[in-house]
Amino acid sequence: MVASRVLEASKLRKQYGDFVALQGLDLRVEPGEVYCLLGANGAGKTTTIQLFLGFIEPSSGSARIAGLDVQKEPLETKRKTAYIPENVMLYPNLTGLENLGFFAALAGRGEVDERALRETLERVGLAKEAADRRVGTYSKGMRQKVGIALALVKQARALLLDEPTSGLDPKASNEFSELLLRVKDEGVAVLMATHDLFRSKAVGDRVGIMKQGALVQQLAMKEVTELDLERIYLEHMSA
Repeated sequence: MVASRVLEASKLRKQYGDFVALQGLDLRVEPGEVYCLLGANGAGKTTTIQLFLGFIEPSSGSARIAGLDVQKEPLETKRKTAYIPENVMLYPNLTGLENLGFFAALAGRGEVDERALRETLERVGLAKEAADRRVGTYSKGMRQKVGIALALVKQARALLLDEPTSGLDPKASNEFSELLLRVKDEGVAVLMATHDLFRSKAVGDRVGIMKQGALVQQLAMKEVTELDLERIYLEHMSA
């Protein structure tokens, strides 16, 4: 395995009875790269994310983070990983600052200086006054920003995203895309499962199109236009 690879799936397979959710996936994501997984519901995108997180066990093959096998070293790989699902789960009765401090400690970062926590929340675009408000009053976009802040405080090597822009308005979606580019610039490997072709083109370095548990095509974003991407995607979905 090449040492620089942060995320690596090798012949990764997940089967439930007769149903194959993922068919021998081979996938690599490098530091500072955003890789977008596109596909319809049931294509295997979320299964891939869950296997990298260790939420489910593979039927065969392996998922590695920073060279470590997710199944063999679950705690260490989780320390190197941040996860943002469609709806970020935070404690609604705690403030944004309190949530960030709590989850940073839970991730093994110990007690992080309050000033550093506030600066991180500002870096991801959360308004100063919002840091001291209960998260129960936050919009979805604001909760996503806290999730990105946690990835930065945690010094995560990998960021796993599952439909992170679903339900965001255009402004919030654009802000989230800008945040991903910042995280990428800090050398984090990003794997994002999404339906959003436009956002994939805006932030992705590579895209993988999935269908029925298989990775049917990979593309370098710089080599295709948005219209090309849409055409290729639709061709696979209708085949």
